[in-house]
Amino acid sequence: MKAVVMAGGEGSRLRPLTLNRPKPMVPLVDRPVIGHIIELLRRHGITDIVITVQYMANVIQDQFGDGSALGVNITYSHEDRPLGTAGSVKYAAHLLTEPFLVISGDALTDIDLTQVITRHHQSGALATMTLTRVPNPLEYGVAICDADGFVTDLVEKPSWGEVFSDTVNTGIYVFDPMIFTYIDDQISVDWSKDVFPRIRREGHTIAGCIVDGYWTDVGTIEEYMRATRDYLMGQVNLPRLGRRISDDVWADGEVEIDRNAILQGPIYFGNGARIKSDAHIIGPTVIRDYAIIDSGAIIDRSIIWRNSYIGERAELRGAIVLRQCNIKSRALLAEGVVVGDQTMINTGAIIGSNVKIWPDKEIDERATINSSIIWGSQGRRVLFGRQGITGLVNIDLTPEWCARIGAAIGAALPMGTTITANRDSHHTARMLKRALMAGLPSAGINVLELHSLPLPVARYMTYASGSSGGIHVQVSSEDERMVEIRILDRNGLDIDTTNERKIEGIFFREDYRRAYYDEIGRITDVTNATDTYSTAYLKALRTDIFQANHSFQVAIDYDHASSSSILPSILRRLNVRSVELNANLEDVLVAHQRENDAADLARLARVTPVLGADLGVRIEANGERVSFIDGRGRMIAPMLALAVLVDLVLAAEGGGVVAVPITAPRVFESIAARRGGAIVRTRASLSALMQLAAKRRDLLLLGDGQGAMIFPRFYPVADGLFSIAKTIELLLHQTTRFDEAVDSVPEFSVGAALVACRWELKGSVMRQLSEQFSDRRHQTIDGLRIDADDGWVLITPDSDGPYIAIHAEGIDESTTSALIQRYSDQITDLQRQ
Repeated sequence: MKAVVMAGGEGSRLRPLTLNRPKPMVPLVDRPVIGHIIELLRRHGITDIVITVQYMANVIQDQFGDGSALGVNITYSHEDRPLGTAGSVKYAAHLLTEPFLVISGDALTDIDLTQVITRHHQSGALATMTLTRVPNPLEYGVAICDADGFVTDLVEKPSWGEVFSDTVNTGIYVFDPMIFTYIDDQISVDWSKDVFPRIRREGHTIAGCIVDGYWTDVGTIEEYMRATRDYLMGQVNLPRLGRRISDDVWADGEVEIDRNAILQGPIYFGNGARIKSDAHIIGPTVIRDYAIIDSGAIIDRSIIWRNSYIGERAELRGAIVLRQCNIKSRALLAEGVVVGDQTMINTGAIIGSNVKIWPDKEIDERATINSSIIWGSQGRRVLFGRQGITGLVNIDLTPEWCARIGAAIGAALPMGTTITANRDSHHTARMLKRALMAGLPSAGINVLELHSLPLPVARYMTYASGSSGGIHVQVSSEDERMVEIRILDRNGLDIDTTNERKIEGIFFREDYRRAYYDEIGRITDVTNATDTYSTAYLKALRTDIFQANHSFQVAIDYDHASSSSILPSILRRLNVRSVELNANLEDVLVAHQRENDAADLARLARVTPVLGADLGVRIEANGERVSFIDGRGRMIAPMLALAVLVDLVLAAEGGGVVAVPITAPRVFESIAARRGGAIVRTRASLSALMQLAAKRRDLLLLGDGQGAMIFPRFYPVADGLFSIAKTIELLLHQTTRFDEAVDSVPEFSVGAALVACRWELKGSVMRQLSEQFSDRRHQTIDGLRIDADDGWVLITPDSDGPYIAIHAEGIDESTTSALIQRYSDQITDLQRQ
């Protein structure tokens, strides 16, 4: 007799075990689940096997081939799409011309198949159904048989009110080929729901065969754990692979077990497993091929798949660790945890009960994870990066996650205080801001709802309203799938590291403060933000200069963002004529990608001279940065634009002090010298510039060379809206055109690049560079600066990724490119040593 093994299922209830393999290929102790089925068939003399495959079919075919290695003959029937339990067998009908047995490839059983086949032949029925008795029949098809053993009633997955028996359908059948006349072609057909009711209506009988023996469906994580336990404890009458090395301890192949390791069976070790000193293994436990259990680790009732490492003094209690995982020292995996393939759990991390971690994740050191981590998510101990809290929308940053962040922010502040809440106009930012706002009142924090204002305006309003801080949510300008959450202090600046760590501590400890019902915070709309900001804006300018002007015209691209609702009215009050481009608010178009910026600037460069405008400006969606076009339609590089503004402001003030980043070229010192001013060098981050501006309100201007400019006499934040009016004021004061100001700046050449460098090698590479160029190096506030005959190079480890950043200045573009290439090659070579 032939057998059909159904092996096309995805096993969605078994995820993440089935994300990288089909359900029948999930390892169960010493074989894949389907391997146990093949062994059962072979024991009962069934060696001609058809396997129906669909999901990840190649994994099964690669493992078993033609079956000759197992002493059987395997033929595959490959479905293009799921056809159901009966439809998949009908698809293989051309291979089945005699009575045949059907069995699921994702169950564990030692049922006597010979008894079932004999019952079929004796009954003369079209179909024979194998039945068994279980204590909880709710997840199965419940059957009732008459006195002659024929099935009279069948209910699929009943409620308790429909349970009329503890006898259930195992999904093991024997059929006469005539069964195929009752199965439609090329559609999804199910045995219990479609075929069995149909053949009974047609007057055919279904023979029942109630059998003893072990049987369980391996359809859920819990059933998988139970099947593994039962197999290890000898409740399944199937032959084991390997040999018994001590009481209740089995090994397949060579294993290395330290004499000081403690083993309490039942335990199965795969080939090449290594158990180090003082490790404690408590059964029922499976440790598959080439897994390593390091010194002092405790493995209790757990399953560890091949090539995984369990670090020193790590502890697993009722957990499953899939392939090629790295569980580092002192990590704790609680009951029911499942760790997906190729995941790293770093030192001291705690994974709470029943947490599922999808493949290819990394959990930070000492992180506490209490909820499952699915696609793209990160388990992390650190919330804040260079751009605040960032992540993929609805994957890393979900509404429920943001509500917890809001509660953590609230718990870090005194009860009853007030903070502002703002966002850009994109709909994803709106969703996440509302989730944050739900968490804040729960901690007794009042919220001033700013709705959607440019970030500089929100920063100013946080200060002007007397709030204790603020939140701002925006779509990243780098990737529209990413969202950034900025947390502001009472002055509207990004919070410092101390407060970041305080919020992180509350968040990861889940130490939230819950306000009593009458202490829950209130949410209040702010209606006067534009007027408050505009009044302060105008006071910071010399409006008399503007009133004498009747001809200045500027073309402004608003990038479909909220700056267009504020700046035009201010410019009209300043007597500046403006042409507004992309001024309509579009929540989807706010999420521009960097590759679109160049096209938008090129369009503005064509339009500006056609309009006869003196200046063209594109303001970034969040309102912080600007890009300039001169009256001749030339796109002005951000660093050159900063040099122009430094020259103009020093000329207007007759000297003074300005601040530029360490990455800026030496031309700034030349400009300051000719204008009687001075230059202060700062770290390259915008946050560092704003912190310095808050401390030194005497500075005339600070800029990052990437379009952000700060005028502390107005307010110490990067403000693209104010930068536009201030630029016009300086041009009018100096009675010069922007293109003339550009031409007056001495030529310079700068460039930058990122060189790939693994995290663990960054320190070594920086040390070797410092040693190698000790005669020409300068330790700076940021990175390592190396002077060359034809320029200089600044080398800094990137804080957000596995890179080292190179900034260089040469005497011309070719020299700058050569410098960058030379040191990029040097960094790459040092990593190979």
